[in-house]
Amino acid sequence: MSTEPRGLLIDYDFCTGCHSCEVACKQAHNYPAGVWGIRVHEFVQEKPNGAVEISYLPQPSDLCTLCEQRTQQGDVPSCVKHCQADCLRVGTITELLEVLAAKPKQVLFRLK
Repeated sequence: MSTEPRGLLIDYDFCTGCHSCEVACKQAHNYPAGVWGIRVHEFVQEKPNGAVEISYLPQPSDLCTLCEQRTQQGDVPSCVKHCQADCLRVGTITELLEVLAAKPKQVLFRLK
């Protein structure tokens, strides 16, 4: 297994706010109410023409280890596996930087 730092790339242009990443994480780690490994935040912006734009951004917390036990067994983190919009990607920082450079509205989280 590579010793290169790993991260989570989130393409929030495609996140639908379904919260399946939150649910999958809570179930995989048995977190109690109010404790999150990843949390989906909603941003509402009113445009000058009166239209409303809603964006969602999943954000991993300090509890996130990219499901270390799962990834050591060759599986992807629970949040990535259950993301219905396929907007979460895990990999080495080098791999993810290439994807990040390809389009806007993405966020790269480097995790410990």
